[in-house]
Amino acid sequence: MKRVISSILCGIMVTGLLAGCGNSAGTTKSTQTGSQKESSTKSESASATESKAGTTTSGKMQTVTIWHDGDESIMNTIETQVNTDLKAKNVEVKFEKKSGLTDQLKLYGNDEANGPDMYFYAHDSLGSFAEMNILAPVTDFISTKDETDMIPMTTEACTYKEKQYMLPVYYETLLFVYNKDLWQGDIPASTDDLLSYMKAHTDEKAGTYALVNQHSTAYNVAPVINGFGGYIIDKNANPGLNTKETKEAITYNQKFAALEGAGDYDTCNTLFNGKKAQAIIGGPWLMSGIKQAGINYGIKSLADFKLPNGNALKPYSGVQGVGVLKYAEKSKKEAITEVLKDLCNEKVGIALAKESNCAPANQKAYSNADVSSNEMIMAMKETTKSAVPMPNIPQTSVMWTPAEALLAAVNKSGEDVNKAADDYQKQAKQAIADMQ
Repeated sequence: MKRVISSILCGIMVTGLLAGCGNSAGTTKSTQTGSQKESSTKSESASATESKAGTTTSGKMQTVTIWHDGDESIMNTIETQVNTDLKAKNVEVKFEKKSGLTDQLKLYGNDEANGPDMYFYAHDSLGSFAEMNILAPVTDFISTKDETDMIPMTTEACTYKEKQYMLPVYYETLLFVYNKDLWQGDIPASTDDLLSYMKAHTDEKAGTYALVNQHSTAYNVAPVINGFGGYIIDKNANPGLNTKETKEAITYNQKFAALEGAGDYDTCNTLFNGKKAQAIIGGPWLMSGIKQAGINYGIKSLADFKLPNGNALKPYSGVQGVGVLKYAEKSKKEAITEVLKDLCNEKVGIALAKESNCAPANQKAYSNADVSSNEMIMAMKETTKSAVPMPNIPQTSVMWTPAEALLAAVNKSGEDVNKAADDYQKQAKQAIADMQ
């Protein structure tokens, strides 16, 4: 198991990728980074032992420390809202940025003196942390009644081996973003009609495209793979690169890839922001650049596109939320319970939507006028009808390399789908076996 954990922490490729909401310019293959202090012990008074053992009813202010590796403006919004709500209960939260959070928790996840009480991160890392045996289930602090208003997909994402270790706060999905000044007519309701539109409005010699997408990036092709009933890896850690459904999806995606140019992240963004592409598939992390480019954009949910089999496109969703370190349950259970209960209500979600274009996990937040009038957020809410939580099992970390090698072999090198799928399925199985 030690080797498993080591492989996980070295190989995580997508963790944190969806941490930006609409005002951040991240990419789908990198975590956010930032300047950061050396890890240090939590500052406590001489009565630290008493404070850790105390309760919120003791009259003393209890501070709950939360480590994160995300957008500091987002964390500041959460911190401000929670501290406003809990001031009367003598509880406060303090967010601390820790670049490389997985490595930080590997070092301090069992160190009560130097580690945090809670952490805020993307859900796809959950299996790694759970296997490290450093987390307490959030159900030790709150009940299902407290989470009544949560979008089911978000709580599913925060559950590992039938235990919920995280509380969801917000989520992100891929979107169809188009230039209203360039797109002609209505947006098609089916992927077949979309393909026909692309054939009629793409001129590679002139360098103009109807739609650009990262056609050989597994995360961006997942909506088709999942929609066809295929999978990159299932919940039992079985790779699915050569299943009949996955191969059918890759073959279908190949038709789109032929009309989408190079298909890498930078080229796609340059084409769309340069008004050489009428539409792009990407997440909220693209919006900052799109706005700066002055694009008159519109947004459509991928759930609105039907595949030939009648299913909607099923993109992955990344969920951001909080987890609790096991040792903190013993020393600050009451204070942490208050924090989690406060995060369960819609106030934080509404604040995040207003300040950072984040899609709240709490469904009641969408009754707020500022949230319901946000086109991007409402498109992501619509996408939750078909979205699939990104797998949170540790073995997912080694699946991106063979999956994307398969897509590149088919889309860029013209290799036979069946042969390539078998070859990379073997590589995937070996990579998973090497984790043991």
